[in-house]
Amino acid sequence: MQGATLALHSSEIRIESSRLSIQPFSSRDADATYSCITPSLTRLMAWEPPPDRASFDLVWQAWLPAIAEGTDFVFAVRRRECGEFLGLAGLHHIKRPGAELGIWIREDRHREGFGREAVSLVATWAGRELGIDRFAYPVAEENHASRRIAESLGGVVAERRQTPKYMSVIYQIPRQPKRDDR
Repeated sequence: MQGATLALHSSEIRIESSRLSIQPFSSRDADATYSCITPSLTRLMAWEPPPDRASFDLVWQAWLPAIAEGTDFVFAVRRRECGEFLGLAGLHHIKRPGAELGIWIREDRHREGFGREAVSLVATWAGRELGIDRFAYPVAEENHASRRIAESLGGVVAERRQTPKYMSVIYQIPRQPKRDDR
């Protein structure tokens, strides 16, 4: 059932656990997102920090039509109890086999398990709501923390690829079982 389309309205999507609230990115998330993007955060990511706020605004504004169409999602990840912005999770190329997952968590909140939890929640939601049964998860070969996320979700390296910035590995992550923590 890969790539099944449902009548999902992005304003109605809310993915939650006891710690996290994940919703499609909106203009309300732009300030918090921009303030957390640093050169050290993006060192092992495929993209560079935007040079200024106006450049970032062009980036996030381009996400909104794809989110509205349900072809790509960028999700804002927040702490459930207080709304603190933690980072972004991505679910890209939904119409293709092996939709792509991605994550970044703000640097001052690393090592708290938020990245793994967010990726797991998005993958579980995508399996249940969109019928996606496997995911690609590209990551810099040197990004051991992100590689542990993929491996903890049953991911196995399916491919290696040189990018302009680094050597990457592409994990294949299977459909995630339903979580009891909602």
